[in-house]
Amino acid sequence: MKHTLSRQLRRLATERPYQIAAASAAALVLATGIGAALAGTEETPAAAHTTTAVAELRGDTAASRNQSPAEATPSTTAPSSAAPSSAAPASTTASPSPKPTSAAPDPDVTSKKAAPKPPASKILKYDHQAQINGYYCGPAAVRNALSAAGVERGQDALAGQLGTTYAGTNSAEDTTRVLNATVEGSPYETTMIRGGAATPAQMDQLQADVVAAVTDGRGVVVNVAGSVTDTAGRWHSFPGGHYVAVVGYEDGGRLVRIADSADASYPSYWVSTIDLANWAATRGYSA
Repeated sequence: MKHTLSRQLRRLATERPYQIAAASAAALVLATGIGAALAGTEETPAAAHTTTAVAELRGDTAASRNQSPAEATPSTTAPSSAAPSSAAPASTTASPSPKPTSAAPDPDVTSKKAAPKPPASKILKYDHQAQINGYYCGPAAVRNALSAAGVERGQDALAGQLGTTYAGTNSAEDTTRVLNATVEGSPYETTMIRGGAATPAQMDQLQADVVAAVTDGRGVVVNVAGSVTDTAGRWHSFPGGHYVAVVGYEDGGRLVRIADSADASYPSYWVSTIDLANWAATRGYSA
């Protein structure tokens, strides 16, 4: 067996280099196997050495082991948020709040617009009482107006508040003062009609004031002087002055209902607002 090995080695020496490399490997395997047989060892370690030697000679296995994990196994996972290049970028900022197109409404203007339209006609319930003497027309008119608001007052008590004397009650300023002292909120105001006749503007103002007060549940007190004819054709004349209460209206305020304390047999009647405004000329009213 030693002679055979020597002959193979001599033959390999005469072959080409690449053949020598291959032959050397074969000879090494053969020699290893023979050595193991002669030594009486097991074949398993020899097989392990053979596999290693062949791998080292090939060279490709070593190269694949030296590659990094990223190089050896290219990634096939798609990006988590891929988007076409032509897509518009998503906005990263919140849209601004829209600006108000108009200023906040004035609460006073809003409340006026929201107020219900007054009725075309309204008559208050009241407790009529004729004046108890010839100069208590002022206290009686205030008393009748207050009764429409559910307030009870005696003529004597009101005469003391009004400053009424044998000559009567001075003016609408006094009736306004006493009405406001009695009615919650002091809603009454005095309107004077100067001159011998009312102007169209004063007529319109009286109409609006009567509608507003009666709609609010309040009677109006008017200081008149002179004469007037009611819608029924009856004539009413007070050259020295007189006080009456207005407790209702019709036709949007063009007609007003008069509560008159002068005649218990004829307690109320209707007159036009125009006639009432002229009747109150040189005087005034509380509404």
